[in-house]
Amino acid sequence: MEFRTDIHIEAARIQKEITDFLGLKSNELVFEYSSLDGKVKLDLITINPRHNQSFLFKTIFGFDKTDCLNKMLEYVKTHKEKEGSFTIQWITNGMTEVQTSYFRAKNMYDALDKLYYGRDVNNITVFSVVLNPIA
Repeated sequence: MEFRTDIHIEAARIQKEITDFLGLKSNELVFEYSSLDGKVKLDLITINPRHNQSFLFKTIFGFDKTDCLNKMLEYVKTHKEKEGSFTIQWITNGMTEVQTSYFRAKNMYDALDKLYYGRDVNNITVFSVVLNPIA
């Protein structure tokens, strides 16, 4: 008889490993799954508790939930070597002070996509996008 790991237990284990690797609390990450063209899509969303805003961390596609999670885990372990660091200064309608957020992205357009994820672009004003120097 073959023993198969429960998919939910395996998913929870990998999600915890991702959360721990990023050094975030479980309430600061959202794993959002959907289907697109027969594949599973995972949007990993971070929540900044300082200004209570959410941002896209990364989108991954796979053939199932655990495939997406394993690919995401590999990404979080290597993304700092593969992508640039960007600083974006922005404000949304109703806020009284400029916010500063940091993103890892391929280019500035990718960083802006992560900022704008799930938002109406007309409700946010971006003041600057800066590629940070490599340390």
